[in-house]
Amino acid sequence: MVIHDKKYQELQHKLKQTGSLVVAFSGGVDSTFLLAAGKEALGNNILAITVSTPYVAGWEEEESREIAKNLGVEQIILEYPLFENIKNNPPQRCYLCKKQIFSAILEEAERRGYSYVADGTNVDDFQDIRPGIRALRELNVRSPLAEANLGKNDIRRFSKDMGLPTWDKPAYACLLSRLPFNTPIRQEVLDRIEEAEQLIRNAGFPAARVRTHEHIARIEIPPDEIQKFVQISSEKELPRKIKSLGYNYVTLDLEGYKMGSFNEPEN
Repeated sequence: MVIHDKKYQELQHKLKQTGSLVVAFSGGVDSTFLLAAGKEALGNNILAITVSTPYVAGWEEEESREIAKNLGVEQIILEYPLFENIKNNPPQRCYLCKKQIFSAILEEAERRGYSYVADGTNVDDFQDIRPGIRALRELNVRSPLAEANLGKNDIRRFSKDMGLPTWDKPAYACLLSRLPFNTPIRQEVLDRIEEAEQLIRNAGFPAARVRTHEHIARIEIPPDEIQKFVQISSEKELPRKIKSLGYNYVTLDLEGYKMGSFNEPEN
């Protein structure tokens, strides 16, 4: 369908100006919308690159594959282990990770002859603590959604109009955000977090976070879903199932889900 909104048309103009584009594609709300808009603007002169790491949930990669296929966009997967300089989950984790991931994407884009690399940063992202944005700026990665002054509500509205399955998908962040800063990262802990969150997702709560304090699981649920969660978690025996993954205690944060609740001011 044709979207006549001025902001969307501005986005289309900026995308067409690139000539050819690589989208750093996670399968989330923003990157899916950017990929779909880019496909409309550039036809086959667009490529999705998805980076697979141990700290991104497997279901995210699977969803990204399905979305790219349905959009008719070529996708390649770059696989990387846990980077050495973030193995202790430092406060600058997002900056260090983005710097390495986008350097790899830029190298692949250049090798394949694409003019630009873009990510799904939108104007609302500047309201949160996002050290990774600094890495994108240093590497000259484009952010067309922000350039067109699009916020999250715009993106969800346009995504719904376009029939994208992600229009109401909850925000997601990598599994390292479930752990306190300066915590050694172990694969078994990441696996435990992913499995615990999958249990909760399957129970009908896709926006849940399992913040992990050693052997304590602190579950964050959107505040308006807490009462429902208490009832359903008991019916589905979620505490027992989550404990079976290796937690000694399963708790519910009564303040509810808070974006970046482990964020600390940077030094």
